[in-house]
Amino acid sequence: MVIDGATMMQILLIGLAGGLGTVARYLVGLWARDALGTTFPYGTLIVNVVGCFLIAIIAHGASMAVISPAQRLTMATGFMGGLTTYSSFNLETTQYFQSRAWYVGFLNVGVTMIACFVAGLLGFMAARRVWGS
Repeated sequence: MVIDGATMMQILLIGLAGGLGTVARYLVGLWARDALGTTFPYGTLIVNVVGCFLIAIIAHGASMAVISPAQRLTMATGFMGGLTTYSSFNLETTQYFQSRAWYVGFLNVGVTMIACFVAGLLGFMAARRVWGS
């Protein structure tokens, strides 16, 4: 793979935006902990809901050519990727449902939830095997 100057600039912008998204996620988590307590993962819920809202705006803006492909990539992949990955999953699933691809939409939800749950369990099992309980 050859990376030209424009691609390198896009990679740098995505990385910078991703870093900003990650910092935003952390700050929201701190605020939620202090303002709302720790009895529920409020910070995660907030960034996921806000992320779904924002990525929909970005996607629509890109489809209307109000947001350039480079801006969409920087905001959606970079910032939103740092803020939350759930937003991408939500956008893709919503697009399946909007195009009436019901089976694929529900399959995406089911497979993602089950696979992620199983992967998490396997990750815990692997870590316990390596490092103990």
